[in-house]
Amino acid sequence: MNVIITAFERSPDGGQGLARDMRLRWALEEVGQPYEVRLVSFRAMKEPAHLAVHPFGQIPTYEEGDLALFETGAIVFHIAERHAGLLPADAHGRARAITWMFAALSTVEPPILELGTARIVESDKPWSKERLPLVEDRVRNRLHQLSSRLGDADWLDGRFSAGDLMMVSVLLRLKSSGILNGFPNLLAYVARGEARPAYVRAFDAQLAINKPLPR
Repeated sequence: MNVIITAFERSPDGGQGLARDMRLRWALEEVGQPYEVRLVSFRAMKEPAHLAVHPFGQIPTYEEGDLALFETGAIVFHIAERHAGLLPADAHGRARAITWMFAALSTVEPPILELGTARIVESDKPWSKERLPLVEDRVRNRLHQLSSRLGDADWLDGRFSAGDLMMVSVLLRLKSSGILNGFPNLLAYVARGEARPAYVRAFDAQLAINKPLPR
């Protein structure tokens, strides 16, 4: 059955790998699963056809035959379960990899998203200068904890897994902030993720549809 995912017709980040369809692309590339991409405009995301698949009117979605999924964590988990390469074969290793997937989305990503909101959406608020350092401290606290756990290892728990895929995807949102520069091992960790051939293929595919339109 053909796999079809949805992506922004024009991504807000210009195709720099931050839109969440990138996580699906990367996972599918890692397991060698071909897929098609249906591009969706911001207007179409709020129309009934798309809302029938994603009730919150966002991207990405995943369709495979009569199966339709939304939420990147759930989709990457489905891909990892369906195809070899993203979850360890042993039960304990598999459980730990899944734990890291949840940790990336539930523990590490929320303060990072909050930082983006504080820096972009709330920057013109009178209380922004007082709030921003508090948000940055919350992000650094999480990074200190993650950095300590990673240490000098290449990946979070032995070999690369879906847990690393999700964690690297989350940390990539911090690259432009400069905060990651204070954590050399996390910088190197993210760089290892970006260097994986599957990531490169996924990034190039996402970038290709977001190149500036000819004038």
